[in-house]
Amino acid sequence: MSKLVICDHPLIQHKVTLIRDKKTSTKDFRELVDEVATLMAYEITRNLPLQTTTVETPVAKTEAKIVAGRMLGLIPILRAGLGMVEGVVKLIPGAKIGHVGLFRDPETMQPVEYYTKLPTDVQERQLIVIDPMLATGGSAIAAIDSLKKRDCTQIKLMCLIAAPEGVQAVQEAHPDVDIYLAALDERLDDHGYIVPGLGDAGDRLFGTK
Repeated sequence: MSKLVICDHPLIQHKVTLIRDKKTSTKDFRELVDEVATLMAYEITRNLPLQTTTVETPVAKTEAKIVAGRMLGLIPILRAGLGMVEGVVKLIPGAKIGHVGLFRDPETMQPVEYYTKLPTDVQERQLIVIDPMLATGGSAIAAIDSLKKRDCTQIKLMCLIAAPEGVQAVQEAHPDVDIYLAALDERLDDHGYIVPGLGDAGDRLFGTK
């Protein structure tokens, strides 16, 4: 079974509380999501491989560590995933960015892929699929399915808030994909919203509601 990591740093938890508040403005919501994404990126990149190089400081030559091999690929799920990308890029400016677009079929309630654009070397990168909300897990599973069909094997999932139902669904569908969250909430309601959650992340990020 995949690893579930709750990023419980005090600054993350403080900012998530402000994100949840319905009185938080669109501007502040965007900024807070961006900041939490940066803080979470520290945790999700904790085990990146390192290699030794030689640098010359103003005082002497020394051996030091740098990240080994290729950098990361960020795969936001459109549209809400876009709100977390810049926060990660601030920390990892060399990351390449792909996109997966999904919508939910109103009759079957299943996610349908309508757009995918990935880096040409996506199979060689460690990928982070990004979506603020992990509710039923349907979109995350579909996005990961899409990457695996393209022979991607190094995949992690990064979300702000999740319901237990979504975590279980992703772990059952993709037991090799570790999940990183800022908060694990109580449950889903009858409409598929996370409780207590934060409402619709996309609408709050882009001011569309």
